[in-house]
Amino acid sequence: MSKNSVTLCQELRQMSEIHKKVKYQTINIMKRFIIVAIAALSLSINAVSQPPKHEFRGAWLHIIGQGQYARQSTAENQEYLIGQLDALQRAGCNAIIWQVRPQADAAYPSELEPWSRWLTGTAGEAPDPMWDPLQFMIDQCHKRGMELHAWINPYRVTSGKDDKPAQGHVYYSHPEWFVQYADGKIYFDPALPESRDFINLVVADIVIRYDVDAIHMDDYFYPYPVQGHEFPDSASFATYGKGWGNIGDWRRNNVDMLIQQLHHTIKGIKPWVQLGISPFGIWRNKSSDANGSDTNGLQCYDALYADCPRWTALGWVDYMVPQLYWELEHKLASDLTLSYWWNDRANGRHMYYGQSVNNVMTHRDIADDGGDTLNTTQLDHKMRIMRKLPNVHGVTWWPGYSVSGNFHGVLDSLTTTHCSAPALIPAYTWLDTVSPDGVTNVQTKKTGKDTIEISWSAPVAADPMQQAVRFAVYRFPKGNDINIDDAGSLIAITGETHLTITEPKGRWTYAVTAIDRCWNESHPTTP
Repeated sequence: MSKNSVTLCQELRQMSEIHKKVKYQTINIMKRFIIVAIAALSLSINAVSQPPKHEFRGAWLHIIGQGQYARQSTAENQEYLIGQLDALQRAGCNAIIWQVRPQADAAYPSELEPWSRWLTGTAGEAPDPMWDPLQFMIDQCHKRGMELHAWINPYRVTSGKDDKPAQGHVYYSHPEWFVQYADGKIYFDPALPESRDFINLVVADIVIRYDVDAIHMDDYFYPYPVQGHEFPDSASFATYGKGWGNIGDWRRNNVDMLIQQLHHTIKGIKPWVQLGISPFGIWRNKSSDANGSDTNGLQCYDALYADCPRWTALGWVDYMVPQLYWELEHKLASDLTLSYWWNDRANGRHMYYGQSVNNVMTHRDIADDGGDTLNTTQLDHKMRIMRKLPNVHGVTWWPGYSVSGNFHGVLDSLTTTHCSAPALIPAYTWLDTVSPDGVTNVQTKKTGKDTIEISWSAPVAADPMQQAVRFAVYRFPKGNDINIDDAGSLIAITGETHLTITEPKGRWTYAVTAIDRCWNESHPTTP
């Protein structure tokens, strides 16, 4: 064989080997593609599966920093809020967290604190024409079967150094109760019994006068620290800190005493009204505490002096909404890491995860936890994580305005996929487990070509804990068993004793249940 022939044979053998490698690589690539495609299909099917029947779905609606309320008339404010609630109801929301006391003021008529400037434009000035935004929101939410949580900030009085309390504010009659921090803001001094008593009085006034479902506080306890500046409570520590070797422990105890006091006050007035807290998302980092999360950020235990897991463990707080606003793969504060950490700290109370709409809808889903590769946002991934964790009972959206405004399509996604059916809030079983009696006199009446009205009579209960305050309406194909455990059969939740709906083609049977203040559900009643 000539040299050229040998060379040619060698080249042919090399080409054959290359061909085999390419063939095998192509097969492997195709196999991986098929596996990924099947996985993606499976995940996409899972993503659009029936939402759970029981799930808390809240939305925060804040007034601080919102200029629209002061610009609008009373009628325009009411129309605007109705629009917000209608959109949030379409998104599946069953609870609204409405800010009523952003800075020791009131978004309702109060003899204790002045009207909020975020409503009228001028602190202490009442709306004209007069209306009660808190009562309006309670009525509108309850009409829709939603809860209304009255959201207060406990200590903050002003929003900056140029902001002053309105005339007649308790600040002027008791200046010794207050301090001004390096951020320029005025705060109640958390160390003072008088501060706690006044805040407690404000909460008691709300709970007595209004049919709220909860009192809610977010992450602002002691203020977020200004670098190089201590909170100005050295005089209070000298008076009240005897026996406390550590000022941090003493400050945490000050907040603990407020939470405990509010718990006893609320339950003493209306046992069904909850106390809920939405803390900063990191309790402590593992580098500071072996029980902390594998994160590296500001710690609410050390910076804000809020020992939140302790409050649920001691039964002072009914639900927790940690603010898990980061993306799943965040290097310092991974939402994935924190989701599992908080799941283990529910302490037998409800746990809802606070999610930032803007963050969820602008970050791509690149985390490797079974994420839906067909979904470019982290919405699907975060919803599936929350729903698979055993001690997590729902989600709260920040801010609700971004949901109603359909930021990056979030309203569309919730309406059509993740919250496409209504949901009952899981029962508050530590408060009450007795179900109300069933409704009676269920009737249906055709009101149009494809619409019917369903009506019923509410049960009567002497015990307010068993009073029916909401009703669930179910629809089943004619002849099928009545199974209210089937989430797909739940079509509406309402606070009224009648409902007009569009009826799809076919023959149907309807069932109605009564729901009490703690979301215990009665047996179903059919026409």
